[in-house]
Amino acid sequence: MHSRSGSSPLRRRVAAAGLGLAVAATSATFVAQAPAAHALSPVDVTIVGINDFHGRLLAGRDAGGAAKLATAVDSVRAEYGEENTIFAAAGDLIGASTFESFIQQDKPTLDVLNAAGLDVSAVGNHEFDKGYDDLVDRVMAPFDAETNPRGGAEWTYIGANVKMKDSGEDALEPTYVQTIGEGDSAVEVGFIGAVTEHLPELVSPTGIADLEVTDIVEAVNTEADALEADGVDLIVMLVHEGAPTTDCAAIGALADDTDFGSIVQDVDSSVDAIISGHTHLAYDCLIAPADAPLKPRPVVSAGQYGLNINRLTFTVDADGQVEPSLKVGDGSETINVGRTTDPFAEDPEVKAIVEAAQEVADELGAEPLGEIAGPFTRAKRADGTTENRGGESTAGHLVAEAQRWAADAQIGFINPGGLRADIVGLAEGGYPATLTYKQAADMQNFANTLVKMTLTGEQLEELLEQQWQPAGSSRPFLHLGASDGFEWTYDPTAAAGEHITGMWLDGEAIDPETSYSVVANSFLAGGGDNFTVFAEGADPRDTGQVDLESMVAYMAEFGTGTAVPVDYAQDSLGVVLPEGAPATYAPGDEVSLELSSLVLAPSAGLATLADEEVVVRIGDKRLGAFAVDPTVSENPDDETGTATVTGIVPAYHGSPAGLVVKGRTTGTEIVVPLAFEAQPAMAEITTKRNPKGPLKAGKKKLKVTVKVAVDGEPASGKVVLSGAGVEKTVKLDKKGKAVTRVGPFDDKGVQVITVSYGDASDTLRFKVR
Repeated sequence: MHSRSGSSPLRRRVAAAGLGLAVAATSATFVAQAPAAHALSPVDVTIVGINDFHGRLLAGRDAGGAAKLATAVDSVRAEYGEENTIFAAAGDLIGASTFESFIQQDKPTLDVLNAAGLDVSAVGNHEFDKGYDDLVDRVMAPFDAETNPRGGAEWTYIGANVKMKDSGEDALEPTYVQTIGEGDSAVEVGFIGAVTEHLPELVSPTGIADLEVTDIVEAVNTEADALEADGVDLIVMLVHEGAPTTDCAAIGALADDTDFGSIVQDVDSSVDAIISGHTHLAYDCLIAPADAPLKPRPVVSAGQYGLNINRLTFTVDADGQVEPSLKVGDGSETINVGRTTDPFAEDPEVKAIVEAAQEVADELGAEPLGEIAGPFTRAKRADGTTENRGGESTAGHLVAEAQRWAADAQIGFINPGGLRADIVGLAEGGYPATLTYKQAADMQNFANTLVKMTLTGEQLEELLEQQWQPAGSSRPFLHLGASDGFEWTYDPTAAAGEHITGMWLDGEAIDPETSYSVVANSFLAGGGDNFTVFAEGADPRDTGQVDLESMVAYMAEFGTGTAVPVDYAQDSLGVVLPEGAPATYAPGDEVSLELSSLVLAPSAGLATLADEEVVVRIGDKRLGAFAVDPTVSENPDDETGTATVTGIVPAYHGSPAGLVVKGRTTGTEIVVPLAFEAQPAMAEITTKRNPKGPLKAGKKKLKVTVKVAVDGEPASGKVVLSGAGVEKTVKLDKKGKAVTRVGPFDDKGVQVITVSYGDASDTLRFKVR
């Protein structure tokens, strides 16, 4: 295991740290202020930063691999001095992990980061996936083969803005201080941790019920003042909150009423650097705080999954003067761990840990669960690889339906963040393919339980409205995955609280007053991701069934013997009416609307189905077929797949429930709730005759059977038969049926009798010989 420099915390407190994400941008050299001038000569301090590792033990397209990560960190130690280097992180080291780590509760991740010599980390939201007690009593507690075999993080987790709700005391250590050098050359380096203020929305509320997450800037500035007073020379902020872009100029221009803008602008200039995460972007910027516009400081993030590390080097002057140099590539850099040119070797100790974890995962994960007919994918952005949590997906359809079935509920929901990977199966020569336990676990790795509750139709509408997230949220829109049969329409241009225009369950309109049984994972059930309506559900009952278990059972039921089909049909449909659209429509009126959310955007290279056109009907009358534009939206929303519908309302009878949009390829069929004026009912007449062949002139009568229905119900009254010398009125019975005989007929040739009921009629044609 790598050795560490000695740490000497000046104060012992309790607090929690924040979640991190990363991106790449610019480099810079800087000199940090030394308020107490502890060192008699300049001392260099190097910090290695990571964030959002998420248990990515193996190397991959977007992951450097734990063994190479450890070597990359050691390369910095070797160049800048092990005794002068501190390894720090900005949270989300565990949680949302791949199967190799997940299946052992992230114990392999704790072991590899221990071996790599991690010193300190802010807490991220995923550190709280299993609750505060699990973080403190397992993850942070010392390893013990008997009492704590899955724990033992040897670094310090910090979080200044995490407090105990009842007392206001720190829930975690707020700061960590480490000494670089000895004697007169000693420099005190202080770290302040913080976690995103959205933590209560991102984890199960029940797991952090005793905690309060406070304002990041206030908490960090308070701790920075205390560290300065204690004579700490260099102060670094580790925060699990991040920039929405990799553009340094744009990051510096963020308004101070935004999550990250308030941090980069309003955290005191006594904080010499900000190592961030949570948004999974990589950036390396110099940005001046508001209180020191001429003193830019590094604001960095390493991206995600150990693909990169940040390297920051500071010089602490003996006289405490701050003279930052802007020479590129000296003070900070982003080092690519997964580089293919001159690749890092794999650290032997870490490699052994990873291989052992992989052996366990291979054994437990190889179990086949069943067959799938095609890939189940998450929604993607225009590049085909970046996840889009605002989009509907086949993966969301599958998981929501599996959970609905497992809980015997009417409707199932899944949050898009609960889907952590695509399910493609192990296909040899195409589909059907085998789905393994490991693949299912990679998709759902939070071990949430299923909670069943009752929601009214009114609450369901409010729930769907909450997909449009509150102002300031890291993602403006989150699309709920829904189970089979539940559909809705929405207006993407409407004001907040007014988006949803219609909801249906198995073809029946949702009644606002009716109660429906609903199932969701425990994260959503507690109000996670700002879906607070779940927490207001009546008669909530935790089934005790883990979400992954429901998928295992579902595959055993429906994927054994036959393959589980992929549901490509849309559950939600965007509909925008033109300004001045009429409240109701009648035959002959022009109807025009813009449709969206007609195409599921899957992962690049994976097969999918999409409609090239949609057929639109009003009642049983066809309005027309309209081309679908499949261009994938650049925005994190559900607007991919658009069509313009225009036409003249055809003649109809009765009161159509709405306008029906149908995609023949995908199976999409959703009702757009337009109002149509009631039209007079049209009778449906069916007639039969006996004999069916020709009649002999003047000899044989014709038996006529008439049935009449109006709006599908038996009609009453009389029918009139006329023509071919016949003029006869017959009364319908209770079943809307009349039987009579007419003839014989003297005229030879083809004869026609018209059977009339009001404005409706049918004809009988027969030949007389």
